[in-house]
Amino acid sequence: MAQTQLTRDTFDRLQDELEDLRTRGRVDIARAIEAARALGDLKENGDYHAAKDSQGKMEARIRQLESMLEGVQILDSEATGASSTVTTGVVVSLRYVGDDDVERYLIGSIEERREGVSIISPNSPLGIALMGHGPGDHVDYEAPSGKLEVQIVTVGG
Repeated sequence: MAQTQLTRDTFDRLQDELEDLRTRGRVDIARAIEAARALGDLKENGDYHAAKDSQGKMEARIRQLESMLEGVQILDSEATGASSTVTTGVVVSLRYVGDDDVERYLIGSIEERREGVSIISPNSPLGIALMGHGPGDHVDYEAPSGKLEVQIVTVGG
């Protein structure tokens, strides 16, 4: 599995989420399960089943965060922000050849999501094709629907 690359802000946010889920989250779920058990018959107890389902989802998220944060590489936000070529952690504006619309993407983990910017995994076909290229470059990549070409409009910002 590829090493996860995160900015310091995202790493800190995920660390806080993990700690919250391990402490407050587990206590809240345990209380909800206990309250649902007090209602009686567990076979037909919707509150109990909903609480157990929530517990399973929360524990899955805890495992996901632990795995992701275990081998994380923290990106130098100053270096990625000053880059004139596409690297992990930068925002890139692309125009698909034959289309006038310019779309903005962050090259990185889905955990880096930001308002108004879509995510491209650096390990995806498009992400791999974009790496190391700069504004004005045309890049081809193989999409499920066939070969596509994009032009890099801007890198950064």
